[in-house]
Amino acid sequence: MAVLVTGGAGYIGSHMVWELVDNGEEVVVLDRLSTGFEWAVAPEATLVRGDIADQDLVANLVREHKIDSVIHFAGSIIVPESVSDPLGYYENNTCKTRALIEAVVRAGVPHFIFSSTAAVYGAAGSVPVSEDTVLNPESPYGLSKLMSEWMLRDASRAHALTYSALRYFNVAGADPKGRTGQSTRGATHLIKVASETALGKRASMNVFGTDYPTADGTCIRDYIHVSDLARAHYLALKRLRTGAPSLVANCGYGRGFSVLEVIESVRRVSGVDFDVQLSDRRPGDPPAIVANPARAMKEFGWKPERDDLDLIVGDALAWEEALKRKNSVSA
Repeated sequence: MAVLVTGGAGYIGSHMVWELVDNGEEVVVLDRLSTGFEWAVAPEATLVRGDIADQDLVANLVREHKIDSVIHFAGSIIVPESVSDPLGYYENNTCKTRALIEAVVRAGVPHFIFSSTAAVYGAAGSVPVSEDTVLNPESPYGLSKLMSEWMLRDASRAHALTYSALRYFNVAGADPKGRTGQSTRGATHLIKVASETALGKRASMNVFGTDYPTADGTCIRDYIHVSDLARAHYLALKRLRTGAPSLVANCGYGRGFSVLEVIESVRRVSGVDFDVQLSDRRPGDPPAIVANPARAMKEFGWKPERDDLDLIVGDALAWEEALKRKNSVSA
């Protein structure tokens, strides 16, 4: 039996592939390589270049590799971009996920792990939010993910499919072993951007909004290390394989840091004082969002191992240094 990882050449997906390989799983990656990288995929995995909406391709992969589980990461993830291109996000995140779910159901795959997001909660505030919090996505990105959750819920009621939808918060850091990390050019993740600026890859960086109703006026987010997140996915998969029912679970640490606090962490860890420009708010950014991760900890025994902002930043900076060396060699 094997696990199919969609978007497995991307940032979070490539960490998931390594987590599975490290645990002795057979892994098949389906990725268009539109934003991912072939080199980021663990060599032990089978990489297939293709689209998740290609139902014939998915059916063939399930049959050929005896797929028993799908972990679905493929999709678009930039909130402001979703505001300017909502139809593109509904197509890539919602319509194509629907096609994937249908192909999986037809092929008889019993387990599905979905990469959801805290954006389904909207402006929930800095008090840790549980999965029972009223859902109020404020961007097409968040809504596109919520609609996918609804499709999974309804499909699981009608068919022999169990799923876990993991709503994660702000993912950051890199593989502590240096095997993969956030490598997308022009990435918008705060810790990625700040790390690039500290290492001179950017002349300066922007802080979008300093008038939010927070202590220092900047947005507050719950930052989770990407390796802890990959581990949560694997534990969620192991739980489903025991016959446990479907669930939705938050993945975060339960405490938030402001944009300015993150920038200070990057300055502290890197030892570099870099230029920061103050800009207007971006559309779709809620003031604060922090997770209550109790359900994930209780239901599949998840215990974060890298819950420390400076440690997360240190891993991100180490990966940026590795990328710098990698690019200089290939140049």
